[in-house]
This record gives sequence, C-alpha cells and structure tokens, in this order.
Amino acid sequence: MPTITTKDGVEIFYKDWGKGQPIVFSHGWPLSSDDWDCQMMFFLNHGFRVIAHDRRGHGRSAQVSDGHDMDHYADDLAAVTDHLDLKNAIHVGHSTGGGEVVRYLARHGESRVVKAAILCAVPPLMVKTPANPGGTPKDVYDGFQAALAANRSQFYRDVASGPFYGYNRPGAKPSEAVIQNWWRQGMTGGAKAHYDGIVAFSQTDFTEDLKKINLPVLVMHSEDDQIVPYADAGPLSAKLLKNGTLKTYKGFPHGMPTTEAETVNADLLAYIKG
Repeated sequence: MPTITTKDGVEIFYKDWGKGQPIVFSHGWPLSSDDWDCQMMFFLNHGFRVIAHDRRGHGRSAQVSDGHDMDHYADDLAAVTDHLDLKNAIHVGHSTGGGEVVRYLARHGESRVVKAAILCAVPPLMVKTPANPGGTPKDVYDGFQAALAANRSQFYRDVASGPFYGYNRPGAKPSEAVIQNWWRQGMTGGAKAHYDGIVAFSQTDFTEDLKKINLPVLVMHSEDDQIVPYADAGPLSAKLLKNGTLKTYKGFPHGMPTTEAETVNADLLAYIKG
C-alpha cells in the first residue's frame, strides 16, 4: 500500500490514480478515503489525477494516540502533497475534511493550489459560544464522545442509518449497503482518533483561516444538513472568504457526495472547468 511517514513518525495511507490536473480529496469523520469512491471514479474518467489519503487514526493510516487536531491534519495533508509534488491542484473537502482543507490553505499557503471546494463543511465553528450563538451546544458533542466510548459500533450504525444520509426523514429509502459501508469505514479506524476528532471538528474556530484564503473556494451546503447545520456553516464561510461562492441545495443530506453523487459531481466539474 502506498504510504508516507510524517515528520512525527505517523504512517499515512493514500491513493493516487491517473494523470492530469490533480484533485485532492479530504474525507469526513470518522471515515476514510473510500468515502470519495463516487468522486474519484468520476473525475478519473474525466481525465484528472485523483488523490485521497486516510487521515491519521482513520482507515489504513496508523492508529496513533496523539495529534488528532486540525493543525496535524493540515500538516499531514501537506506532507502528502509535498511528497507527490502536486502543482495546480484542486482541493475538495467534505465535513471535517472541509476544515482540513481550510486549515491547510491558511497554514501552508496556496502555492500548490488553484481552487478549492468545501462540502457540508464544519467551518467557521460548530460549537455554540458567546461569539457563535447559533452553534450547537457543547453537551451534544460530549454526548457523541460518551456514545462512542460506550459502544462505538452501535453509535456508528445509528449515525449512518439516521441523520448522516437523511434516512430518518419521512419517505426516505435507506440503502443498507450505504449504511454498512459507512459503518465499515468508521470501524476500520481507531477509537482514540475518532474520540479526539469530535473535539477537533466541533471546537476548532476557522474564522481567521477563512479570511486568509485568496483563491476561489466553492462552498456547497444543503439546507437539510442534520450534521453540520446550514445556517451556522456554509453561508458564514462564504462571507468570510475573499473569493467564496455559495451553492445551496434544498433537501440533500450531509452525506450528499454519496447519495447525490450525480448532482455533486456535475457541479464540481462545472466549477473546476469554469
């Protein structure tokens, strides 16, 4: 398996398929690069080089006990892009991966990148604070950690079969295969990384990171996102970005790259070619 080793000794697994302009995908919590299958196959068939890595503690990367924070996530992404010497790249991040992309651009600069897109992403800040009154109360995320620690398998099953893909909505038609694939990806990773990752995705404030970014960023978010609420995420990120464009969807779920891949892929392709 292709891997790199970071400066702090963590082995990171990555996929690198095809030739052409590189598109780099950053996955959500608690998943892996496999969550981008629909996008990687689509863009590979459209002549792009597609790259995705498993975040530290996730998927096939090393299950280390430390470094599960946005700075390390961004540094690991930089290590992959540096190793592959990517240039003229497009970075696409979903959910926590959107935060990873934003922190990467703010922390490591834009010299290797021409455009970015963040989908249903966690910036600017998820948790409720005096400065972010619309956020989700911290005790909700404390509950996530408690559920993970008590029975991670059941917790992941409940997330995938309910709010992540909108399968709890009236008239929804759950796909058992999609639910099982989410569960599989989650259970392949490490409990410690996922436990710490809840703090990373919910309590990291990306406000200043967003302000630093100069290149074009497409912000894609659904009004029916039950994981990262729309009003406190997508529109706020688009406003903070110097060159942000907001694309809103009506009834799509948080996991729209999977369940609504045809639409998401077409919109990403139009943006990349535009």
